[in-house]
Amino acid sequence: MITVDNLTKRFGPFTAVGGLSFTVKPGEVLGFLGPNGAGKSTTMKMITGFLAPTSGQVTVFGHNVQEDSLAASTVMGYLPEGAPSYGDMSPLKFLRFVGEVRGFKGRELSQRVDSVVQALQLSTVLNQPIDTLSKGFKRRVGLAQAIIHDPKVLVLDEPTDGLDPNQKHEVRKLIQNLSKDKIVIVSTHILEEVTAVCTRAMIIAGGKLLVDDTPDALAARSRLHGAIRLQLSHADDAYQQLSGLAGVDEIERGDQADSLTVYPKKGVSLFLPINQLLQQNSWEVHEFHVERGRLDDVFRDLTQGGCLHG
Repeated sequence: MITVDNLTKRFGPFTAVGGLSFTVKPGEVLGFLGPNGAGKSTTMKMITGFLAPTSGQVTVFGHNVQEDSLAASTVMGYLPEGAPSYGDMSPLKFLRFVGEVRGFKGRELSQRVDSVVQALQLSTVLNQPIDTLSKGFKRRVGLAQAIIHDPKVLVLDEPTDGLDPNQKHEVRKLIQNLSKDKIVIVSTHILEEVTAVCTRAMIIAGGKLLVDDTPDALAARSRLHGAIRLQLSHADDAYQQLSGLAGVDEIERGDQADSLTVYPKKGVSLFLPINQLLQQNSWEVHEFHVERGRLDDVFRDLTQGGCLHG
């Protein structure tokens, strides 16, 4: 597994990462979240050995990243922010070059290149200079080089940045399939991505860990968790009767005159009592939706209104 122990990085008087400690086990997909300048990319660079920590250490499957960097790098695949590559190379030449650096040759090299080309749908641009590719294709080439050696650990910085919705879906499916026997760490500002692919989410700000939990558990911290959205006839009458229900904390009117959002008191489920009230009154109901909670609400609360990008 990966063990991060009291990891700290200072740039002069500025502390980018301050004493982070956590572990990640095979099969986990860890979503790394934080506002701009939180220290996400700096942490990922230290985990992969691209940046030396000021103090603390990272161990990957028993290999200390600083003291045994070569052994650690053999079990890791890394997609950095911006997916840097050699722009004058074609994807085919670049992937063969990366494969050779990783120690593959002959038939095995060709098979590994073919496999990642198929997985990332790169066949249509295989012989174009990388510099001429769209941002999305460059991202896919970057992801292909990260997985060409079938690493035990994948560290992905904004893996779906620049991809269209169909491509995002395919990459997320790929991450889910890869994660069955690997450790995957994903840094992203796309909160829906955390819900879609991550089994665990960490939110950091100012280089400090704020929370570490499952996406569902984090979403449950949202004020909207368990709230019920209604669109129905006789909304004014409904408002009055719903206000009298035990367990109702607050009711908000929506933008439309027939829309209401009913917030429960902590630990209360309003589904059954509201459903019974609707049936008793025979109101015409156009929407009845129980909110699971919203990760973006929790993110803003925890980071005190910080920007989601970074």
